[in-house]
Amino acid sequence: MPVSVDPMSVDPSTSLSAPAKESGTSEVLRPHAEDAFAAELTALAAQDDRPRPARWKLSPWAVATYLLGGTLPDGTVITPKYVGPRRIVEVAVTTLATDRALLLLGVPGTAKTWVSEHLAAAVSGDSTLLVQGTAGTPEEAIRYGWNYARLLAHGPSRDALVPSPVMRAMAEGMTARVEELTRIPADVQDTLITILSEKTLPIPELGQEVQAVRGFNLIATANDRDRGVNDLSSALRRRFNTVVLPLPESVEAEVDIVSRRVDQIGRSLDLPPVPDGIDEIRRVVTVFRELRGGITADGRTKLKSPSGTLSTAEAISVVTNGLALAAHFGDGVLRASDVAAGILGAVVRDPAADRVVWQEYVEAVVRERDGWADFYRACREVTA
Repeated sequence: MPVSVDPMSVDPSTSLSAPAKESGTSEVLRPHAEDAFAAELTALAAQDDRPRPARWKLSPWAVATYLLGGTLPDGTVITPKYVGPRRIVEVAVTTLATDRALLLLGVPGTAKTWVSEHLAAAVSGDSTLLVQGTAGTPEEAIRYGWNYARLLAHGPSRDALVPSPVMRAMAEGMTARVEELTRIPADVQDTLITILSEKTLPIPELGQEVQAVRGFNLIATANDRDRGVNDLSSALRRRFNTVVLPLPESVEAEVDIVSRRVDQIGRSLDLPPVPDGIDEIRRVVTVFRELRGGITADGRTKLKSPSGTLSTAEAISVVTNGLALAAHFGDGVLRASDVAAGILGAVVRDPAADRVVWQEYVEAVVRERDGWADFYRACREVTA
């Protein structure tokens, strides 16, 4: 009969080292959410007088405010981390307050990983209990592994066990994250079934088990548009409450998302300020939306769509690269010539079919659009 393990006895310091927390984040290229937005989380916690689930750092209301943004009674401004329907965030946060796991589903580039990280940071104060899903993710990444030197020297023991991020989250009552769940082989995915249904992780080698304590939950992300997808079994899918993250509804919403994220990235890289390039950001977003939608913004011209997703995340990458070009090889102002090559690279994934799609768009739409003459010249130059 399995013997229950004291959750606190799963000591990560003896086996699995957590990422070190730096005293400052100024030199960190990409700080964790709980570090980058520590001031906002602290301000929310100080003024949050609503009920909090066990071991949560904030109440569900405060978690939603952290993601969606707002102004606190003392005047502290909470910046939006997610721009989209409020109800989506409220359902996601509410799910984490229950005993059901959360699956964030959407096409590539809909901020699934971003939302996952910020949810974990706001709920548990730690977004680093992460399993990155790939085709080679082993079962040990979700359950546990072994320190083979100790295992060979002393046999199976607690000292030789290496807990996974999921096991640590269960033991400490925190939020674990599994990124790209559908990229993980199906038999490895199904190791989550017992964890999510019974809230228990058996350790048969020791005749023991780790039982999840209150506060534990799991956020997974997945999409079904990439190659190499392993569909979830019906048994595993039932263990999740699925929340679909949509593409931005309007040009303005997408421009806002791209501008905010590029500004954050740009400040860490000492790039020019985003406001000086807002017209080019709007142009990049317009091109992406028209090509992925198969129709121009005015609804008059139908278009062929390329093979790529042309996601918001790719737009952010194109603009960030353009800002770097402007900073290092231009006058510091984002211009059409700085983004044209990036757009071409994002659109033309299949050199044969996508190049035709792009050339038709440039000649039929870009060439005829008022105020886009500079962009047309830049596109012709990089295409040639």
